[in-house]
Amino acid sequence: MFDPGSRYYDLETVTLQREDADGRPRLIAYKRRRLISQAGSAPTLVVHTFAAGERLDTITASYYGDPTRFWQLCDANEALRPVELTDEIGRRIVVPLPSA
Repeated sequence: MFDPGSRYYDLETVTLQREDADGRPRLIAYKRRRLISQAGSAPTLVVHTFAAGERLDTITASYYGDPTRFWQLCDANEALRPVELTDEIGRRIVVPLPSA
């Protein structure tokens, strides 16, 4: 369902049974909630200084070889939205060791 690099890949899929409006049973499949580790809990690969024209996907492509892992930078820097990390030239962001 999710790409192996996705933040949701390892989450357990569970089902919930509910009745439709007409009384028929309906199974709803969903992923369990993803809990974000506390910042600083993952080992740091490098502290990167954000430069003009950079994007999180190009940074993760450079360090991890995978542009879709930008979310690991967000988690490590307690950013809910990627733009929070790219809004200031010279901002220093933690690049954690890649998780599996």
